[in-house]
Amino acid sequence: MKRHQDDINKRNILIVDDTLESLQLLVNTLTEQGYRVRGASKSRMALKAANLYPPDLILLDIIMPEMDGYQVCKHLKSDPKTQEIPIIFISALDEVFDKVKGFELGGADYITKPFQIEEVLARIEHQLIIQSLQQQLLKKQLQLQQQNQQLQQEIEERIKAESAAKAATQAKSRFLANMSHELRTPLNAILGFTQVMQRDSRTILDHQQYLRIIQRSGEHLLELIDDVLDFSKIEAGLIVLNENSFNLYRFLDQLEEMLQVKAEQKNLLLTFKVAPDVPQFIETDEQKLRSVLINLLGNALKFTVAGYVQLEVELRSEKNSDKSYLHFAVRDTGEGIDRSEQANLFKAFVQTTSGIKSSEGTGLGLAISQKFVQLMGGEIAVESVVAEGTTFEFAIAVKPGQSPPTVSQGDRRVVALESGQPSYRILVVDDLEENQLLLAKLLEPVGFEVQAASNGKEAIALWQHWQPHLIFMDTRMPVLDGIEAIRQIRAKEQERKIGDWRASSPGQTAGKDAPVTIVTLTASAFEERRGEILAAGSNDFVRKPFNETIIFEKICEFLGARYNYESLPPQWADNNRGLKSITERSSTVWQDQLTQMPLEWMTKLERAANQVNENLILQLIEEIPSDKMPLADALKALVYDFRLDVILRLIEERTKSPMDGIGTEEG
Repeated sequence: MKRHQDDINKRNILIVDDTLESLQLLVNTLTEQGYRVRGASKSRMALKAANLYPPDLILLDIIMPEMDGYQVCKHLKSDPKTQEIPIIFISALDEVFDKVKGFELGGADYITKPFQIEEVLARIEHQLIIQSLQQQLLKKQLQLQQQNQQLQQEIEERIKAESAAKAATQAKSRFLANMSHELRTPLNAILGFTQVMQRDSRTILDHQQYLRIIQRSGEHLLELIDDVLDFSKIEAGLIVLNENSFNLYRFLDQLEEMLQVKAEQKNLLLTFKVAPDVPQFIETDEQKLRSVLINLLGNALKFTVAGYVQLEVELRSEKNSDKSYLHFAVRDTGEGIDRSEQANLFKAFVQTTSGIKSSEGTGLGLAISQKFVQLMGGEIAVESVVAEGTTFEFAIAVKPGQSPPTVSQGDRRVVALESGQPSYRILVVDDLEENQLLLAKLLEPVGFEVQAASNGKEAIALWQHWQPHLIFMDTRMPVLDGIEAIRQIRAKEQERKIGDWRASSPGQTAGKDAPVTIVTLTASAFEERRGEILAAGSNDFVRKPFNETIIFEKICEFLGARYNYESLPPQWADNNRGLKSITERSSTVWQDQLTQMPLEWMTKLERAANQVNENLILQLIEEIPSDKMPLADALKALVYDFRLDVILRLIEERTKSPMDGIGTEEG
């Protein structure tokens, strides 16, 4: 209330009264109360004063010459400049009619003469408080109105921004979908024909090895393409952990074989050191782990000029817990990373000074790797000294994996259909001739009948008169795309009252009374397309590039086809293969077994290796007792990889103390 009183005491009051005694009394009294007061004895003078210097309140007599108070009030209320000024009538007229008229004209209050000065002061203060509150309310309303307008503007801007972001996202999705298709389509031909060539018995052993390297490198390239295309999903938190059980030893062997060529080109020593207690089969996200390790090892090889790059793998346990972790450390003797740059290593599209100089990469690798490791329950840490080297390390939670069956699809290959089966008709629909040829070369030698179509329209025509058992349908084609072709085929089946394609069972006969099985092949990397494709009427969905195993499995699943297989030779099976990783992985297991072999046998093995006599080495391996099978497997793998130099080095390392004279006998 004090604040209101302080505000009121500063207010301007105009007093209009033709009776000078009354005017002087009010002026003196209100001035003593702290008000700023002006007086006017004539109506026109009052109107002029109110217009020039609008007061905060007017005390207005009614009975005056020239123009009475009612007329003055009417003029004041008709002028926008003065219409909001509260007016208190002071008059000797005390009839109800007079008071009502005053209020009708806009008066705020009415005081009857003769008045008590206390009453006048109270009524003035009351009106000024009301006016002050009204002004505050008006100010608040204006503020709220401005805030509302600002908020409305922000909402409109946000709607525009969201609309623009949505349009940008759609454009980005279209771009990524196109890029996915354009990148994966040629990879389908590269990887597909690599598999076809591997099936050719005329391909010599060396070329088989080169083809395996091409295939694994192509598969890695495919994974990198998927990672880059899915980076937006990582940012949106849409990437999930896809755990699977796999052979960690084979996994590491394949990584080392892939990177060994680059290491040898730079004269670097690449070693994989795996602790003996690391399990062979684990369960985690294999693809993400491979991406992380290839990125870290690839960077180490890129930025190391001389020395070595080493991967260390250890099994660690959490104290007071049964949880186990696999700890990975990638060490190099490269140029190192300045401490000032280490904080930005895991930011997207940011590269170190060395990375910029190399003019390679996008700056996404470490950012993606960190996200993947976080998904697997860890964090990547880095330690580096400039001009000395760098170590990246991380630990991930793993679960024991399941060992695959002794004979798996990985070490056997489909060569023919079993006898006594129908002549299966397969229709391949793809606008690219190389993709048609790829499936034809894969399926025809096994015993399938294959025809091809270049677009959806041709596919429908062939389906109608040839009646295939199964259609491999591409999605993006001219004239009529694959999805629309599937819809039309399913619609025509319904018109003919053929059974529901969803209820089709393996081994059913295709024709007028059975729906055709359709497996869609697409180069899209986006999972959301799966729903669209299946909703159109496809039985299943396979991404390009595909492995031949997937194709044969789908035919078996939907048509019930049975196959004859051939076992792959050990050098084709990729079973615990390895180069330097073999010598490091089980130093306390099979290398100890090597020292337990008889001296005569060791001498023969060394002589055979020196003479590059692989047949003799394989015969000597057959003499290894059954309780030393890890030794036999490791030595076989080295022979198949033409690493007799490793065998000689191991013999020298394991025998120079107890058998200093070994290898010096004349043959």
